[in-house]
Amino acid sequence: MRNVTVDNITEVFAAYFGKDTDPRTREVLVALARHIHDFAREVNLTHYEWRKGLAMLEHAGRITTPERNEFVLFSDVLGLSSLVDMMHSNPAATSSSVLGPFHVSNPPPLEMGGDMRRDYGGTVLLVEGQVRGTDGEAIPHAKIDIWQTAPNGMYSSQDPDQDIHSFHGLMTADETGHFRFTTVRPVEYTVPSDGPVGELLDAAGRHPWRPSHLHYIVTAPGYRTLVTEIFPDDDPYLDQDTVFGVRDDLVMTYHKKPSSDFPEGMALSGKVSEPYLHVRFDVILSLA
Repeated sequence: MRNVTVDNITEVFAAYFGKDTDPRTREVLVALARHIHDFAREVNLTHYEWRKGLAMLEHAGRITTPERNEFVLFSDVLGLSSLVDMMHSNPAATSSSVLGPFHVSNPPPLEMGGDMRRDYGGTVLLVEGQVRGTDGEAIPHAKIDIWQTAPNGMYSSQDPDQDIHSFHGLMTADETGHFRFTTVRPVEYTVPSDGPVGELLDAAGRHPWRPSHLHYIVTAPGYRTLVTEIFPDDDPYLDQDTVFGVRDDLVMTYHKKPSSDFPEGMALSGKVSEPYLHVRFDVILSLA
């Protein structure tokens, strides 16, 4: 069309699709263009603002690496990651939550009762739970990919002083779906704010803090993969997570226990001499 106007450009865009375009691709792209065009008209987007937005995306591309994905971080702090998670969560199952940009593939095996704390200081946290289906039946031998920050608030992929698989482990639940391991209590931390995401947060008057948490990816044949996190109920940032990842069913109480209560059969059994923390987190998976 020769006479493209402010009012008809969205319809013209939709008309330019080829006749063999995948219907879902067309639906998504036309809706995306419609909302972008409506946004630009609503705020009367200026050339400067348009160029600034493109410059931020260009900056995000320059600093994105296999260890740090600034585009994922944009999605997180804008709430898009959490919105997609929530739209596709089964209310009868454990809520999903954000993957984040710092997951490391191929984590080392973590034996039942194993320890991720290694030589790091900090309060010992004993985590246990059971993987079940929405029918309440145990799911045997589910895989649980677990990761977290070190006590310095940094993930292994951010910190050259850590081994790349520090505070990462892949556990296999037993025949009754149970799992348990020890680690150090996670700490709250800031998302990277030295790039364009930091510019966005500054412009919005927002902080970059996340509440402390443990990450999980739980998989089992015949069930939907679950990406989630668990949070302690006493964390100061629980109600202001900068990536909107907190859900009611993911908030747990860490119970303080004397060292004399530490159970047998763990890698740290007989080695814990100070009070430790204990949390139980059961995982409910949906059928695929």
